[in-house]
Amino acid sequence: MSSIESTGKLTWLLNRLSCMSAGEVLYRARQVLTKRRVKYGLLSVRSSEKPRVLAGVPLPSIRVSDRVRQQYLHEADEVIAGTVKLFTSHRFELGSIPNWNRDPLTGVVGPDTFSGDIMLTDRAVVGDIKYVWELNRQLHLVRLAQAFALSGSQHYLDALIRQLDSWLAQCPPFMGPNWASSLEASIRLINWSLIWNMIGGWSSAAFTTKDGALFRSRWLESIFFHCTYVNLHLSRYSSANNHLIGELSGLYVAALTWPCWHQSAQWGEQAKSELECQAELQFSTDGVNREQAFSYHVFVSEFLIIAGITGQRARDPFSTAFWETLQRAINFVHAIQNSSGKIPMVGDADDGAVFLLEPGAGPDRHALLLALGSTLENADEQQPLPLTAQWLLADLRSFCPFKTRCQKPSWQFPQGGYFLFGTNFGNDQEIKGQVDCGPLGYLGIAAHGHADALSLTLSIGGEECLVDPGTYSYRSELKWRDYFRGTSAHNTIRVDGLDQSSSGGRFMWTRKANTRLVKMPLSTGQFDFEGNHDGYLRLKDPVQHARAVTFEEQNMLLTVDDTVSGRVAHQIEQFWHFAPDIQVEVAEHALSAKIKGKTFSVNLLFTGGDLKLELIRGHENPPLGWYSSAYESKQACSVLRISCLATEARIQAKFKISLSM
Repeated sequence: MSSIESTGKLTWLLNRLSCMSAGEVLYRARQVLTKRRVKYGLLSVRSSEKPRVLAGVPLPSIRVSDRVRQQYLHEADEVIAGTVKLFTSHRFELGSIPNWNRDPLTGVVGPDTFSGDIMLTDRAVVGDIKYVWELNRQLHLVRLAQAFALSGSQHYLDALIRQLDSWLAQCPPFMGPNWASSLEASIRLINWSLIWNMIGGWSSAAFTTKDGALFRSRWLESIFFHCTYVNLHLSRYSSANNHLIGELSGLYVAALTWPCWHQSAQWGEQAKSELECQAELQFSTDGVNREQAFSYHVFVSEFLIIAGITGQRARDPFSTAFWETLQRAINFVHAIQNSSGKIPMVGDADDGAVFLLEPGAGPDRHALLLALGSTLENADEQQPLPLTAQWLLADLRSFCPFKTRCQKPSWQFPQGGYFLFGTNFGNDQEIKGQVDCGPLGYLGIAAHGHADALSLTLSIGGEECLVDPGTYSYRSELKWRDYFRGTSAHNTIRVDGLDQSSSGGRFMWTRKANTRLVKMPLSTGQFDFEGNHDGYLRLKDPVQHARAVTFEEQNMLLTVDDTVSGRVAHQIEQFWHFAPDIQVEVAEHALSAKIKGKTFSVNLLFTGGDLKLELIRGHENPPLGWYSSAYESKQACSVLRISCLATEARIQAKFKISLSM
């Protein structure tokens, strides 16, 4: 290891410790000790009892068209042939029996040593661990179970057993990279539960032969170890974010799917109790997930839904408060999507899913969540269920936990920190914008938040115009991780080339900008917002950034006023990022630009003292002008940068919008 690498790791460790309380340091020390005890056999993790065989579970009653059925069978055939799709769009040829410890992206095979000893951040050791874990969530194996349920063909059941059996052989308990994350173990448990029920549960044809009974015993043994591992390694303190909800959900689903050990009841009771608490803690009272990352908002909602449905099916229902929290979360997603069904890509996103039950590319995950939410709100048995709801709710048609229907989505979420402006929401004349006046993220490290205070996005006629850049990658070269989560990648102000908040690592912020709402807007069409943040008060010469945003429905005029003030001169930059297909033309010798989409145009005018206007696209060193619509994918986009050197500066941007429909 080089001295630079050693220094970097030491710096990260010191930053991480600075985000911990004394209680967390003690907890993590105990976790290290627990891992050592497991490694050396000083802590018993085996069950001393034979699992009780329970009553069988009938196959789901799923009715689909022949066309959809063929889609399921085609995707199952691809899995059997060795083609696997990860992160919804990346396809890999893995062979009929994968090497489950091999990174599909780099080809690196992770070591089969004790999981607690593996350096997961070292690409030379494990490759890109995100790809390893995505494969081992085994969402694609659910497709084999669905194909069996729809066709009754032994061909699919045999292929499923071969795949699962190979995993059990290659990934013995606590060995290798697939036993290094309790969240990943929990997602695997959830998908194993779906598979188990789809193939018939305890009385499945998979278990009727002698070999099948032995396979079931091996599978149940691994399930027990999964539950034990998750229970021993729950994310606490500053890591108690989506990971904890995911872990609790996996433990709860497993405890109710396989209630065959004496520990099962305790696991289920503990997980349910904590899920009730965490659902309330991790969502604001107006429905916004506190990680301030819309993809993780959907991710956490998926966990809560699968846990809630599992509890209902097992006659262990969650509280009304739990379902009210989930309904508010779904209503928020409904509110922020534009008329084309797109939502801004605020905060981190890795395209990971808890379950994928529909064939093809399918709608976006947030659309699937909204469809599930609609089903849970409307128990009309005469209406056909969406596909995902059919698999999850086929035997719960009368289940309607959302007691009151959402008549009209809200437009203001002051606790969560988001405010919507615009007009004609939901139709082809829609103008919809969003101002971010929320916190950086959740808990001490704010792992998935971006330095985007007072940023805004805008879509016109269902077409994205001003965009949040997305995430791109967690494990790529550090400059890209820093860029996509940094201030210059968002539609806001940067001072002296510094982010509003100070990064302490790829998933950590050490100094966090705090926003303050100064003026609450009264409506979407006569929108008048004011806010500020303290991110640059940390400078030797403290700098205050305040932003006012107005939208006049009658004139189709959006005005953004930024005021930046200090005592000495600072480099001030205002950024505007446009979707990749948007045309941007800058007028010569003038502070104006012409923006053109497929169905709209915008005349953009800037005013202020000694301003410089630049149009930048796809700059690499340093990065500027990039957009990521999916994990590990990026493309160039146009960015307007307005800059000046000033002690005090006011930069005004006026967007005059015209729809060309």
